[in-house]
Amino acid sequence: MAPSDLPVGRDRIALAERAIRPHVRRTPIVEVDGRDFGLPGVALVLKLELLQQAGSFKARGAFTNLLLRTVPAAGVVAASGGNHGVAVAHAARELGHKAHIYVPRISTPAKIERIRGSGAELVLVGDRYADALAASEEWAARSGALRVHAFDQDETIMGTGTLGLELEQQAAGLDAVLVPVGGGGLIAGVAAWFGDRSRIVGVEPEAAPTLTRALEAGRPVDAEAGGIAADSLAPRRVGERVFPIAQRYVREVVLVPDLAIAQAQRALWSALRVAAEPGGAAALSALTSGKWRPKPGSRVGVVVSGGNTSAVDFAGG
Repeated sequence: MAPSDLPVGRDRIALAERAIRPHVRRTPIVEVDGRDFGLPGVALVLKLELLQQAGSFKARGAFTNLLLRTVPAAGVVAASGGNHGVAVAHAARELGHKAHIYVPRISTPAKIERIRGSGAELVLVGDRYADALAASEEWAARSGALRVHAFDQDETIMGTGTLGLELEQQAAGLDAVLVPVGGGGLIAGVAAWFGDRSRIVGVEPEAAPTLTRALEAGRPVDAEAGGIAADSLAPRRVGERVFPIAQRYVREVVLVPDLAIAQAQRALWSALRVAAEPGGAAALSALTSGKWRPKPGSRVGVVVSGGNTSAVDFAGG
């Protein structure tokens, strides 16, 4: 498919960037010697998106939706494994809209607490993201609220694309960019921005190979949906709007086991004192586990996508 035929391109991402800039953070990068993670001869550029508003990259898509679409009096409704719900609830509060957020029971206490703290109406339903999505669709039909999809919405992809825009401004000439994949909204946005200028590599849990299965089938199909990062990287399938962008620009997808993700979380904490949630550490795990090996001398971007976790204990409770 030609770039001009894809749902989202650089011009729409630039539009989103201008709209959301007053509302989101320009998250920092940290460039480290690969030896810090057992990778001598490689430079790693970590995009610390866990420092974003609401704790993850999802704030970019949430604000893009609420600023570039018309929000009715009924407000907005979203289904989420957790992070998207946190982001939509945060954006709705900041912009003065009502929000109903549906999440499955696998969502972590840290994410549930953040949604409740935003003042949104929180509904826990079912065991997986698909259950929450079905319930949210029913509410939208009854109430007239604006649906804000976690990944399969042009504005969501436009918003995530602003992460790619920022990263290229901060660290031009990356040989590759490693991006975690759930429903595919993040990798679609990043890939739509970079195009063929950097090698875009998706990283998925072995227990939730949504993009892998879609690329094998030539279309989005149902896949397994479990594992350590199920609250952020385990919808049943990638999005219909996501897929053509990923098919055009994503060079490869790497599958990583849960153990590798957990080890990457510990490595981030040990080397940098960065506390990432499992989904946030997934991209790095492809490197630390050896599942994806960069060429010697290369400079690799790694998206650390979220930090909504209660894994760190502080003195005094």
